[in-house]
Amino acid sequence: MVRRTNLLTSVLVIDDDVAMTEMLKAVLEPKSFEVITAHQVEEGIEATRRLDPDVVVLDLYMPGADGWQVCRSIREFSKVPILVLSALNKPGAVAQALDEGADDYLIKPVPSGVLVAHLKNLIRRARVEREASSARADPL
Repeated sequence: MVRRTNLLTSVLVIDDDVAMTEMLKAVLEPKSFEVITAHQVEEGIEATRRLDPDVVVLDLYMPGADGWQVCRSIREFSKVPILVLSALNKPGAVAQALDEGADDYLIKPVPSGVLVAHLKNLIRRARVEREASSARADPL
């Protein structure tokens, strides 16, 4: 995996809706996030593998595969936090996304401050888990 060297927090947005990815860039980049976009499922999975982002924002409905399948695919090789951002407001969809490997689920539209807070929380938790795992692996 390639780890970026800049200090920005990287967010990979996997969504086929170009207007949505542009809106997320406009919201997140001023908050010190580096936003990378993928508009196709395969492109998003490969970008996750290659770029090792700090967090993935994922839509559920895309051509070729759904977000649930994308979660399963990413979980085969990565523990990156996944936030599902979907217009689907059904408890069964939320439960399925979490069961398939998503770490959080927000319903569109979401206030930008809430989205940023959820992303920061996911990233903070992932960093703590990585540090704890490293400490267990190397007790000296």
